[in-house]
Amino acid sequence: MGKTAALREERRSSVDDIVDYLYREITTLRLLPGTRISETDIAARFGVSRQPVRDAFRRLESMDLILVRPKKATEVKKFSAKAIEKSRFVRAAVEAAALRKAAEHIDRAGGFQLDACIALQHKALAENDHAGFGRLDYDFHKAICDIGRVPYAFDVIRTEKEKVDRLCVLGLAKEQRMPELIADHEAIAAALKDGDAERAVAAGMLHLTRLDETIAAIRINSAAYFDDEDG
Repeated sequence: MGKTAALREERRSSVDDIVDYLYREITTLRLLPGTRISETDIAARFGVSRQPVRDAFRRLESMDLILVRPKKATEVKKFSAKAIEKSRFVRAAVEAAALRKAAEHIDRAGGFQLDACIALQHKALAENDHAGFGRLDYDFHKAICDIGRVPYAFDVIRTEKEKVDRLCVLGLAKEQRMPELIADHEAIAAALKDGDAERAVAAGMLHLTRLDETIAAIRINSAAYFDDEDG
């Protein structure tokens, strides 16, 4: 590898490292909405020039996680009620379509795959493994897309789900919600294994409404973390 190519590879690695670090800090709310992020501080932390930091900021901006303003401080993007409403609408539409496809294509192996996901969720519940349960929740929804032969649909679901998950870190009691979410997953899986698309969609849409009251309460109790335009 030539010197120029090696420098490009090093810069790419630096950008990836910065993106990964800030992504974790933002999505876990260790960096709260509205927090300013300094290019200089991040560059010093990673021992790089400011250019890889700028590249990382652009990538995070495309994920809707930070707000980069010319000649002003970059900051963690605040929540937007309008954006959350849009995100949930998009996810519901894609999830419903994926559930219908899964009901059409599910076979015995697909049923076993869903059952295995749910069994692992019960294990996480028994062990109070909230982080593990969160990952398994993603796995369940991914399995539905895979069974429905629309794996690309999960890219949209994951993106929209992550936006709401960041918000809910503020107020969700995951240990209280886990049994309810597992029961929802069991209802979805049962409908899919019966090949009943509309029952599966109904269970899936009920599943998505579980957060309505929580999101409304967070918007009231944590108003400082929302855009002023949402009032």
